[in-house]
Amino acid sequence: MKFSEMTQDSWAELQLYLDTCLIPFTGLTGNHSPAEATEALERLRDFLDLIEVPFKGRVMTYPAFHFAFPEMSMALNTICEQLKRSGFKYVVIMTSDGLLDKDKISSADLVFNRSQLVEEIDEAKIAGYVGEKIREMWKN
Repeated sequence: MKFSEMTQDSWAELQLYLDTCLIPFTGLTGNHSPAEATEALERLRDFLDLIEVPFKGRVMTYPAFHFAFPEMSMALNTICEQLKRSGFKYVVIMTSDGLLDKDKISSADLVFNRSQLVEEIDEAKIAGYVGEKIREMWKN
């Protein structure tokens, strides 16, 4: 579910079920042409589908962080903490092209970096891996 589909009344009703917040991170640097930025957004959209589609009804996708900056980890930590205070039990950050160090974003429950996963796992197995990690997070 997208944040823009939520009203104050529906949030009060659905908060028990929507316990996971998804934060997209595009990782643009400002050096991308419009075509390259579009391609990056499309890769991120496709990567987000690995969680948004199978876990619809339990995950809310918030607005994306599009541009990377030196204090990115600190900003994401702060956002994760605030989202948890607002009622989310879990916060997951996903990026297709951005560089994020999970160790520096300790407030996020999971950080998925597609470009890193492609180097570690067969691309055909990424969807299964991501789904497995989400389900493990919910069990703990």
